[in-house]
Amino acid sequence: MKKWQKILLLVLAFAVAILGSSIVMMQLLTRGRTPAEDKAAEVSAYLDRFFIDDYDEDTLADAAAAAMVEATGDRWSYYLTAEEKSSYDEQMQNTYVGIGVTITLQEQDGGMRVEQVTTGGPAEEAGMQVGDIITEVEGESTLTLGMAGTRAKVRGEEGTSVALTILRGGERLTLTVERRSIETAVATYEMLDDQIGYVKIANFDTRCFDETSAAIDALLDDGAQALIFDVRDNGGGYKDELVKILDRLLPEGILFQSEDYSGNKQTDRSDAACIELPMAVLVNQDSYSAAEFFAAALQEYDWATIVGTKTCGKGNFQTAFTLSDGSMLNLSIGKYFTPNGRSLTDIGVTPDEPVELSDEDAAKLLYGQLAHADDAQLQAAIRAIRQKIS
Repeated sequence: MKKWQKILLLVLAFAVAILGSSIVMMQLLTRGRTPAEDKAAEVSAYLDRFFIDDYDEDTLADAAAAAMVEATGDRWSYYLTAEEKSSYDEQMQNTYVGIGVTITLQEQDGGMRVEQVTTGGPAEEAGMQVGDIITEVEGESTLTLGMAGTRAKVRGEEGTSVALTILRGGERLTLTVERRSIETAVATYEMLDDQIGYVKIANFDTRCFDETSAAIDALLDDGAQALIFDVRDNGGGYKDELVKILDRLLPEGILFQSEDYSGNKQTDRSDAACIELPMAVLVNQDSYSAAEFFAAALQEYDWATIVGTKTCGKGNFQTAFTLSDGSMLNLSIGKYFTPNGRSLTDIGVTPDEPVELSDEDAAKLLYGQLAHADDAQLQAAIRAIRQKIS
C-alpha cells in the first residue's frame, strides 16, 4: 500500500470514529476497487486506527495473501513467504544446503528421529545413523524448535558447521556436522532377478529426465528384459521433464495435452522411437500430478501395467509468480489432460492391479526402509512382468 493511501485510510478511519458509523467508511473505500481490495483496505484502516497492541505489518500481509489464495477453494494454489520461497527454489532444483538427513518428530523419544541419511553426505561422514534421535541443535531443544524450527536451525550457510546432540541406544552424543550443498538423487535404479530393471523416480523436477534416461541406459546395457518404474510418493514437477521421459518410452502419438486460463491449447507428441519391453508402473495415493500423467500415458498406450493404489487426482497446473517482496504466488492457471484427452482431477489413475500396503509398510516405503521382499506392490509388479515375459 502506498504511503498516501495509508494516510487517506487513517484519515477516513478517524472520520468514522467521530461520526460513530461505518457507513461513510464503506462508501469512501469502495470506489473503484474489487471487493477483496475494499475489505482489505477497510480492515487495515481499523487496525491502524484502533488496535491496542503492536503487530508486524509484513506478517499481516503474508497472512492476508495466504488467506486470499486459500479462499479460492483450489487446494493446488498456495502462497509462500519470501523465506518459504527460498526453500521451494532449492526443492525444485533438487539441491539444498544442509547436512543430508530426513527427520520426523518423535516426542515420546525426546526429539527428532533420523529416518534417512544421505549416502556420502556430511551427516554420514560425521557418523550419524538412521534411528538417532536429535535432541538439541546448538544447545536448543528440538522439541521446543519443532520440525520447521529444527530444519531452519540445522540449515545455514555452506561451509559452516552445526553442533547436534543425539541419543543413540540410551547414550548421549555430540556431533559437529558441516553444512554443504547436497544434490538430491532424482532417479535411482537396480537390476532385480530375471533381468528386471527397477527405476525409482523421486520427482519430475530438475534433472529428472537426465537421471531417469541414464538409469534406463544403464539397465539396458546390463541386459534388462523388462522395466519397472516406481513413482509412489512422487510429488510431480515440471511438465517438460515428464514429456521427455514419455517420448523416450512411447511410440509415435500424443503424449500430453493442456489448456490454460485463456483457452490456449497445447499438445505434446512423441516420435516413433520407443522402448519395446514389458513394463510396469508403481503408484499410490501420494503419486501427484506429473507422476499420475506418467502412469496414465503408459496405461492408455497399453505400454505398462499399473500396480498399487489409486493416485491423488491432481489435474490443474500452476505457475509461480514472484511478488515484489520476494514472496510467491503459485496459482492454478490451466488444466492437464492425458493422451486420450481425460482429466485426472479428483479421479486419478486406477491401477490395473490394485494392491494395498499396510500403514507400517507405507511409512517404511516413504523413508526407503521397506525391503523389496516385503513390498507387496513391488512383488505384484514383478509377477505381472514375469507373466508378460513368459
